[in-house]
Formats: sequence, structure tokens, C-alpha cells
Amino acid sequence: MERQGQAAPDAVPTRIGQVVMLHHAGDREEARQRFLDLWAEIGEHGDPLHRCTLAHYLADTQDDPADELAWDLRALTAAEEITDAGTTSGEGALVVRALYPSLHLNLAADYDRLGHRDAARAHLRRARGAATALTDDPYGEGVRAAISRLESRLGEDGGGTWAPPRQRP
Repeated sequence: MERQGQAAPDAVPTRIGQVVMLHHAGDREEARQRFLDLWAEIGEHGDPLHRCTLAHYLADTQDDPADELAWDLRALTAAEEITDAGTTSGEGALVVRALYPSLHLNLAADYDRLGHRDAARAHLRRARGAATALTDDPYGEGVRAAISRLESRLGEDGGGTWAPPRQRP
């Protein structure tokens, strides 16, 4: 029984990934329900990395911008729990460092959709600052490009700390 209990938490990222694939395949309603079922299973006080990841993806299934903001805020809160716990090494800390730019970018976009431009700009600046931790891979390039697009929409200059990736021919 003890071994079975230890295996369950390791299955959560796989289960989240399966629902993400369902969402990307176009079944938003079913994905939202499965994410909510997982959230109920994990609970408000479950593993912060699982809650961060789940809330981050669950936000994308919301129809109401205020609901999307609420889930994105839950994701950021869970990420900060990992950071505040002093976790400076390990897989969780690496994942969170890579997620921070996207977490803040999503919050900036949420606040922009809700008409809260100052909050949007504040999170956009945090996304830009956190983007220095991203590698030069498709994920990093995509997040930096999305930051640049939102900067253009909000009239931000980007601070000159990094340039968006060059377009490939």
C-alpha cells in the first residue's frame, strides 16, 4: 500500500499532460472538467508544483476572463510557495523558474483583457525579467515572442534587456 501511495503523486504530471492533449485537440469542456476533477483530487493544499501546473493549464480552459485570472493567480501563488520554501535546486525549482515568465505573461494578458492596464504592465515587466532564465529552445522563443507581442499591444518598449528571436526563413 505504501508503494502505491508513493506512485500516485508521480502520476499527476502525466495525467495533467493527458488532459492538456485533450484540450489541444479541441475538447475544451471535457478538458476543463477533467482538470477540475484533478484539482479536487489534489486539493488546495496538495503538492505546490502539481497545483501550479494544473492551475496554469486550467486557466486556459476558462470562458470568463475573470475566472482565467483567478486560476492564473492560483498558479502563481503555488509557484511562490515553492520559491518561498527556499527550494533553490531540484526539479521543482527548475520547472518553476521556467514557468515564471509564462505565469506573469498570462497574468498580464488577463489583466489587459479585463482593462487593468497598470496591473498588466506590471506583470509584463515581471515576465520580461523572468524570461532571462529561458533557454533558446522553441518554448523560450515562443514565450519571448508572446511577451514582445503583448509589449507592442500595451505600448511597452521592452526595456532593452533582450531582443525577440529572429524570424526563421
